Amino acid sequence: MNVAEWTAVVTAAGSVLGGGGWFVARATVRAARATAAATEAAARATAAPAQLEANLAVLKASVERVDEENGQLRGRQVRFESLLRAFAWTVDRWAGQMHRAGIEPEPVHPLVEEYNRTGV
Repeated sequence: MNVAEWTAVVTAAGSVLGGGGWFVARATVRAARATAAATEAAARATAAPAQLEANLAVLKASVERVDEENGQLRGRQVRFESLLRAFAWTVDRWAGQMHRAGIEPEPVHPLVEEYNRTGV
């Protein structure tokens, strides 16, 4: 082979290898992106149990607070219902006293009449 032929071979090889270099560089960038994505996914997977535990702690605290508030509200509701029954009983006694004394009391409010009928 003479110099011209060698030059042609080297030029052709350089073109092929240069083009191949572009593909290699492109593959390297893709590999780097895939590695970064895998690293990020691994970090998320590692942090997931800690995040779940933190979320569970917040949920438990919320449930305890709501249970305490519900207990207080139930106590207040029971006390209020007892007071309402006592008040209704007292007013009924007074109305009976007024009837026996010949005094006609004012008609009761419709809500009071409903409570006296249904207990609700």
